[in-house]
Amino acid sequence: MMKYGTIAGGEKSTVHAASVILENGGNAFDAAVGAVFTSMVSEYNLTGAGGGGAFLACPANSDPILFDFFVDTPPPQPDKELDFFDIMVDFGPSQQEFHIGQGSVAIPGNTAGLLEVHQRLGQVPLIAVLEPAVVAARSGVILNETQAYLIKILEPILINSTAGCDLFRPNGKLLKKGDRFQNPSFADFLNMLVAEGSRYFYEGDGAELILNTVGQQGLITRECLSQYTVVERQPLKSQFRGKTIYTNPAPATGGTLITFALQLMDQSDRNSKSDFTNLVKAMQMSSTARRDFCHDMKNEMQISQVLTPKIFKQYLNLFNSGFTISHPQNDPLSRGATTHVSILDKQGNAASVTTTNGEGCGYLIPELGIMLNNMLGEEDLNPMGFHLWPRQQRLPTMISPTLVMGKKGVELVLGSGGSNRLRSAISQIILNLFAKNMDLESAVHTARIHLEGNVLHFEPGALLETLPDDIQLHSWNEKNLFFGGVNAVTPVDAVGDPRRGGFGMIC
Repeated sequence: MMKYGTIAGGEKSTVHAASVILENGGNAFDAAVGAVFTSMVSEYNLTGAGGGGAFLACPANSDPILFDFFVDTPPPQPDKELDFFDIMVDFGPSQQEFHIGQGSVAIPGNTAGLLEVHQRLGQVPLIAVLEPAVVAARSGVILNETQAYLIKILEPILINSTAGCDLFRPNGKLLKKGDRFQNPSFADFLNMLVAEGSRYFYEGDGAELILNTVGQQGLITRECLSQYTVVERQPLKSQFRGKTIYTNPAPATGGTLITFALQLMDQSDRNSKSDFTNLVKAMQMSSTARRDFCHDMKNEMQISQVLTPKIFKQYLNLFNSGFTISHPQNDPLSRGATTHVSILDKQGNAASVTTTNGEGCGYLIPELGIMLNNMLGEEDLNPMGFHLWPRQQRLPTMISPTLVMGKKGVELVLGSGGSNRLRSAISQIILNLFAKNMDLESAVHTARIHLEGNVLHFEPGALLETLPDDIQLHSWNEKNLFFGGVNAVTPVDAVGDPRRGGFGMIC
């Protein structure tokens, strides 16, 4: 039974920060903001002040609010020579190419968004909210296996600059599991936020440091940085198995595709197919719908069309007919450098926040201890190609902070990392809980599947059934971060996803 709240996050220090804030009088929104800033130390390679995110807030006895603070594209500068280059990251069994450099940096939103959430919904002073993150940055955090692995595979990006070498090779050797990671410059940055607020980062001395780091071969300007705004949106609302689901609406794509898949399964003729077949088919149809409706750079809201009654009915009819796509395409590649925090407090407030920094652009701001994002180089965010946007606009994102409500209030708060895989991960947790009646730990831990093109990836223990001949199977030897990292809470339980080193606690 909770005394203060239930918390799940991507790392133990992140979750502990939230518990300290709750125990000292903060609410779920204070705790979530403090936890995310702490995760910028404890999960440095997954999120950061120079990245973007979304925060689904549900104050007790009120309607949910979606704070959209994902990254913006800078104004187009088509003839500019950019520092934009490829780098290979070795995952062991495979290598993947990433696009980084000063020309990969989009206008960051995390700092503005988190501070706005605190200002709107928090109940303790900002200095108290940021104190755990300040302590973590100065004293350091002990690297767990997941975070050490990320440092190892991202080494080419992390040490691309001298400042990166200083931070991640403090004694000439790359940090490893069990080492203490310290970032005192980030603690100084947090103290500046207490003193000056987000203005420091977007208009003041911090903005000057951003512009100096991006330089003449990047695209961020003083004007577009100062014009960045956090957008409050009405969450996307749907019904599933008698529950109400709220998630991230357009221009984000992930929440719409999760809703689309769940609606297909909820409204389908379930007597004609097994749950497993329905799930695989829903994954296939979701990827098809994304390609069908995400091809106009001038219309960032286009994904919402798949849920209009006429268009959705066409997909539902195809779904029920047994129609299969003979040559499905893979989604654009992305590792999914993202993390999530879920919190329910004793007052009934719910916070679901997902943030990301991409892989990082390869350049640190040494005075702030911050690496800016590489979102303009993320293929999954730029499926039509790089640097093609027509104006300053919000990039579409797959991140999908989500909550599920029943008749008595919030029953589940969840979200995930994992790029295009996060939508299948979140959908499977909801199915496990509300269609298969699993408990939360089983729902998060049980083996997952993910359809990528015509290849069905599956973890050990997945119960496979007969599939069409054109679906190939790819088995994984162990549960893997490829399948997302769902951190979820209910009023009585909290579970962090072991695939990404997650941690849950009831305090």
